[in-house]
Amino acid sequence: MTGIATTNAVLAGAGLAILLIAGLVALFVGLRRARRAGALVAENARHRAFADSSPALAMVVRADARIEAPRTLSDWLGLEGEPDTLNDLSTDGTGLAPDDFAALTEAITAGQKAGRPFRLSLRVQHGARSLLAVGERAPHALNAPGGVVVWLFDASELQTQVSRLGEEAEELRGAFASLTALIEAAPMPMWYRTRELRLAMVNTAYVHAVDASTHAQVIEQQIELIEGSGMGGPLANAAIARDTGEPQTAAVPAIIKGERRMLRIHDLPLFDGGAAGFAVDIEDLEQARGGLKRFAEAQRAMLDRLSAGVAQFSADRALIFCNQPFRRMFAMRPEWLADRPEFDRVLERMREAGRLPEVRDFPGWKKEHREWFRAEGAEIEESWHLPGGSHLRVVAQPLPEGGLLIIFEDRTEQVQLASARDTLLRVRTAMFDNLFEALGVFASDGRLQLWNNKFRLAWGFDEQLLAGHPRVDALAEAGARKLAKPDRASLMSALVRAATVERQQRGGRAAFADGRHFEFTAVPLPDGNALFTMLDISDSKRIEQALRDRNEALEAADRVKTAFVENMSYELRTPLTSIKGFAELLHGGYAGDLSESGTSYAEAILESVARLSGLVDDVLDLTEGDSGPLRKTAVDMEHVAQAAAESLSPLAKERGIDLVVEVRGSAGAVQGDQRRVRQAIEHMLRFSIGGLKKGGRVLLHVDGDADRARIVVSDDGPGMSSEAAKHAFDRFAHSAATGRDTDRALGLGLPLAKRFVEAHGGTIAMLSEPGEGTLMTIELPRQ
Repeated sequence: MTGIATTNAVLAGAGLAILLIAGLVALFVGLRRARRAGALVAENARHRAFADSSPALAMVVRADARIEAPRTLSDWLGLEGEPDTLNDLSTDGTGLAPDDFAALTEAITAGQKAGRPFRLSLRVQHGARSLLAVGERAPHALNAPGGVVVWLFDASELQTQVSRLGEEAEELRGAFASLTALIEAAPMPMWYRTRELRLAMVNTAYVHAVDASTHAQVIEQQIELIEGSGMGGPLANAAIARDTGEPQTAAVPAIIKGERRMLRIHDLPLFDGGAAGFAVDIEDLEQARGGLKRFAEAQRAMLDRLSAGVAQFSADRALIFCNQPFRRMFAMRPEWLADRPEFDRVLERMREAGRLPEVRDFPGWKKEHREWFRAEGAEIEESWHLPGGSHLRVVAQPLPEGGLLIIFEDRTEQVQLASARDTLLRVRTAMFDNLFEALGVFASDGRLQLWNNKFRLAWGFDEQLLAGHPRVDALAEAGARKLAKPDRASLMSALVRAATVERQQRGGRAAFADGRHFEFTAVPLPDGNALFTMLDISDSKRIEQALRDRNEALEAADRVKTAFVENMSYELRTPLTSIKGFAELLHGGYAGDLSESGTSYAEAILESVARLSGLVDDVLDLTEGDSGPLRKTAVDMEHVAQAAAESLSPLAKERGIDLVVEVRGSAGAVQGDQRRVRQAIEHMLRFSIGGLKKGGRVLLHVDGDADRARIVVSDDGPGMSSEAAKHAFDRFAHSAATGRDTDRALGLGLPLAKRFVEAHGGTIAMLSEPGEGTLMTIELPRQ
């Protein structure tokens, strides 16, 4: 029993212990649940506070269309009471708009059946309130199986902002598209770099400039526009623009399409930390700038070579340039000009040098000329008459960029020349009117420009006709009636046309109806005009006619004289022949033996007859015109010379003259009349022998060349004066005139020799000086 009691006690203790433990556990669990319930209450209160302060309203739509929503939803929808079902959200005149309610109902149905979330914009009737409904399947915690939870946001203000932002976004998208199109269509390379200065966007011009195929290739390969670009090159400017926020500009050379071009690179910082850039081709600008600089330098060099003085003033009226003639003209020192003196100071210095006109009010004159800087479109030109008689032409030109350019031209010489020209014109007019010749000056178009009084009187033209400056054709037509042959009036037109158009001097003659004769001449003038002269040759024509009549009379007398001489010569031959025959009979003893004195008388008669016969032959030869026709054969010059010398050897021996013949092997032969050639040599030998005294010497020399034969007759006689030698070949030159003691009183030998030689186409000449002898030369052509 004791054991049982013990067992029972143990079991009871164990039971109590178990109960105690169970109670402790229950207490612990209760306390923990109480703490959790408190936490849940607190969490629920916090969630309620969040829900009450939330801008969105939560509406639970159960499967049977019943809804659970806060009171605020009725206020938003303008409902009088709290809605119980989905249909209560839209009634006549209140709640949601019918179209929006239908869309919401359809979206909720789809969410209940398929669990499809949705987002809708809802409009409230009779108000401007807009709601945004965001729905999804209700979670299990809401204990609404098959239901949908809809979050409603008051999007009235948000919608306005969204609409405005949408419009702004649309405008920005349009502007961005336009800007992108503009950048893409820009003719200059443009690009965008990221913060790391890597190329992120380029336009088509950039792609073409770097000879790439696509934009992607440029971005992928990071092809730079400037070769050798690095952090020290154009990228440095991009980095500076990015870091400082200030645009950067640099001019760098580049190779574009195989050509070297100068580019101006612009790097612009962007708000996102990147940098944009574009390149402007300034090669043409640089070329133009360089050309403009070279042009300015060439222009100034050219202005220094001008004879006119040039001064250029800037917009602030300072002298910025003047050439050498200006400095010389106004005695300006270079060191004074180096200070860029002002316009007024330059005028004062000119006045000090005496190179300004004398004016009473010099300050007012300066003020007036300062207005040149503001003159617009006016031609500024003045003439300055300076002390000492100098004349300056002053031309001023305001410059487009401001300032003034003044040119000073020294026209002193031109004024003097103009004065001299006026004087010359007056002298020319006076001389024109007092010349013996009739003069007219015709312009290149054939119009009469100037004339003198004799021109008008010669033609009998009216002053009114000439004052109209008629054409030469009209003048010729008006003057035709004055001519003996009216058709000769065209000569005036032809001569003027030849002088003005063909630039040739021509002349002619015309007879007037009143018996006057004029010689016309048209002379081209340097200025393109023509000078037409008329010289009255009436007296000359009369003298010419008288001389012609006299010449005809002399020719007739010469013919009569020649006929008389020929007849007389032939008549003399008959008695001479008889005298010679009877003298020969007497000398031959046919009439008996003669005494010694009779024989000498007969010989003297024969000698005189021979001399007289030769003289008659010479006269006949001289009066036969061209000495009769030549009988040309091959003439051996050596044989002819020897024959001529032999014929005169007796005469030479008789006078005690040494006659020497010298024939060279080059003498050869000529084509000619052997008798006439021999006679010419004989006449020359006879002339030389007749002028020498006893003991004298005559040389006959014959030679030649391929073209001609030469015959030289020289003597060592007393010679003769140049005047006598000049007339030695004249007809009937007396021996006293030539200084020769010849027996040919009429002096026909040398004239005949000249005739014979010239008939062969040859020449004859004489060279003689007193006391030096005489030398005569004949040259005969081979052919």
